[in-house]
Amino acid sequence: MEKEIVLQSTITCPNCGHQKEETMPTDACQYFYECENCKEVIKPKDGDCCVYCSYGTVACPPIQEGGKNSCCS
Repeated sequence: MEKEIVLQSTITCPNCGHQKEETMPTDACQYFYECENCKEVIKPKDGDCCVYCSYGTVACPPIQEGGKNSCCS
């Protein structure tokens, strides 16, 4: 049975704490994200492939599929 991939993730800005639900891209990692509240451009933490893996409620689709940073290597 194929695992269902979740595309909705709520990002929490590490600068101001603002949260917003976003739809993750399925074909690429999102390395930059601009907070709509404070306009801070956030980047992933060291070791994470994208902003969803660092600050989202759900890991990005390639990681959900069992990949290991496959979308960024």
